[in-house]
Amino acid sequence: MIIRLDTTSSVPIYVQLRNQIVTGIGRGELREGERLPTVRQLAAEAGVNTMTVNKTYQILRAEGFIEIDRRNGATVRPVRDAAGQYREKLEAELELLSAEASLKGMEKDEFLKLCDQIFGRMQRGYEPDTSCGV
Repeated sequence: MIIRLDTTSSVPIYVQLRNQIVTGIGRGELREGERLPTVRQLAAEAGVNTMTVNKTYQILRAEGFIEIDRRNGATVRPVRDAAGQYREKLEAELELLSAEASLKGMEKDEFLKLCDQIFGRMQRGYEPDTSCGV
């Protein structure tokens, strides 16, 4: 998995790292049980401070995307949300995205099609459809 950071973005680096790791897990680029680079390795590869990577890993651990132990370091873990907390977060984020799309003139069918295409990319074994233009 290649990490690409935008230092000109208003999104903090640790959030960019978190989002790219979660996307990598969702796409199957990082599999359950796979070890992530050490904090020092990822910091060196990404050109960021080790504290930034440490913060990212702690957030991912708290969200249940990774496990951290002293022997094995950080590893991808299966994600389960028995409490339904994620659904609440997702609904709030989708409400905002839907509002923004509507205000920018996007039709509901176009929005749903885009959601379906992007969600399809997160399925394991997905092969990109180059004909769709997204």
